[in-house]
Amino acid sequence: MIIEIKIPSPGESISEVLITRWFVKTGDVVYRGQELAEIESDKATLTLVADEGGKIELFFEEGQTVKVGAVACRIDTSFKTDEKTAQTEISVPGNKIASNTNDYSALKATPLAKKMMEKANIEAGAIKSDHKITSRDVMAAMENKPVVKEKRDENAVRTKMTPLRKKLSERLVAVKNQTAMLTTFNEVDMSNVMAVRKKMQADFQAKHGIKLGLMSFFTKAATIALKEVPSVNAMIEGEDILYFNYSDIGIAVQTEKGLMVPVLRDTEKMSLADIEIKIAELAKKAREKKISIDELTGGTFTISNGGVFGSMLSTPILNPPQSGILGMHNIVDRPVAVNGKVEIRPIMYLALSYDHRIIDGRDSVGFLKKIKELIEEPERLV
Repeated sequence: MIIEIKIPSPGESISEVLITRWFVKTGDVVYRGQELAEIESDKATLTLVADEGGKIELFFEEGQTVKVGAVACRIDTSFKTDEKTAQTEISVPGNKIASNTNDYSALKATPLAKKMMEKANIEAGAIKSDHKITSRDVMAAMENKPVVKEKRDENAVRTKMTPLRKKLSERLVAVKNQTAMLTTFNEVDMSNVMAVRKKMQADFQAKHGIKLGLMSFFTKAATIALKEVPSVNAMIEGEDILYFNYSDIGIAVQTEKGLMVPVLRDTEKMSLADIEIKIAELAKKAREKKISIDELTGGTFTISNGGVFGSMLSTPILNPPQSGILGMHNIVDRPVAVNGKVEIRPIMYLALSYDHRIIDGRDSVGFLKKIKELIEEPERLV
């Protein structure tokens, strides 16, 4: 039986995608559920997956732009096999494949990724990742670095801008040109929330199977602040202002393809545990290129944590058509005045960028002050 794998629709308004990478080649025998290719639109990066096992034939090359609905490849299921017996040959350009005695049994990786590492003689601990290692991670590790020419004016590498990066560039420029964006700042003493996290951590992790992070506290605090300052939870539509009676908060996630903002729906109904679990789920899907367009659209507010990269202070840029974005930063021990005495406290700087066409200065300051109050008294959030 011959089955066809078609290019899926990443979204209602998208008619074509770019095939950025094939993980297999014509003639390979693949298994059901195996990742076959990476495709990218101007909104998201997704993967093609084998519906059944068998011998595969590809119809397009990497770098080609393909219409949604086109047949990307077909699989002859008379060669049907399973994950353990698939004979996918791994192409390793520029690398010599040698024998390998590494033990991959304890490695957090997909079976195909382990097979690729073994064939390419990559040590079990050579690829570092904060998620389960996939075939894409191994392919990235195996790619040759470009040759640097001696002449300085030729010491550069030109790559085509991806649809996702192009769209992001257009949106960022549009924000600067089409909004009256301002940023206001405050600082928050993180002593109490850090103490609460430490006290709750063991029981929380045992009960929910996930660590209690700072993002859930800030998401919960932002949800409460959005209710008290509704102009921050609003957006302009034509000549109207839409005020939302719910909070759909986007959490900025850095991926290898750039920044993505998965959305947590109805955060006003979520507990700290609900928030942590959902953030982890969406971040994993974004990094593994399995997130849907629906999960990336429709937010009413955004939180971005530049502190994980060591940022002390920044002016986050709005995520249109939203009117506000909260920027978190790194936590640094700083001298502060407490009851007339100088003490060393862990301090985080906060930034709120907002569209001044909707949000007045009083509301922007009040919103940040509410966040500060809630984080400094975290018992109100637990």
